[in-house]
Amino acid sequence: MRAWRTASIELCQAFSAELAAGRTAGEALVRAVPAVEFPDPVVLRPLIAAARDGGDVPAALLAVAPERGGEAFRRLAACWRVSMTAGAGLAVLVDRVADSLREAQVHRQDVAAQLAGPRATARLLAGLPVLGLLMAAGLGMRPLHFLLGSPAGAGCLILGLALDACGLWWTHRLVTRAEET
Repeated sequence: MRAWRTASIELCQAFSAELAAGRTAGEALVRAVPAVEFPDPVVLRPLIAAARDGGDVPAALLAVAPERGGEAFRRLAACWRVSMTAGAGLAVLVDRVADSLREAQVHRQDVAAQLAGPRATARLLAGLPVLGLLMAAGLGMRPLHFLLGSPAGAGCLILGLALDACGLWWTHRLVTRAEET
């Protein structure tokens, strides 16, 4: 997904540069797509064919857009339609799309950096029970004998593992939801 987003921004920049050089929209897109390293360039062949042959480029853009990371393709399709129906300058629209995609990428990177602390804290808290067991063993308490040798110990072990797993799941869920916004 991240690779598609990065390549999409590069596509918008290359497409805008080709349009600024005076090329027609179809020709600019045909030249811009191969200039960018996409994760799966074979998927883009129908887009290149539609742009080269004067086909339905917005439909081709929507068809090749990946489910996740394909925002640029959907936005370019909308820009193409607006440009063709209203006569708006496609280069200006593509520049705005590229700017908004760059801003969104910077925002995602900022959120990921801010969430690094909570992720590290969750991992540390998940590992603390193991440290507790090692400390108890170091003091000669035999914690594994209790946890594995009696029904009460097995219950404590199961409950502790379940709570630890729930804590990790909950933290992962919170971090994932924060990244999506």
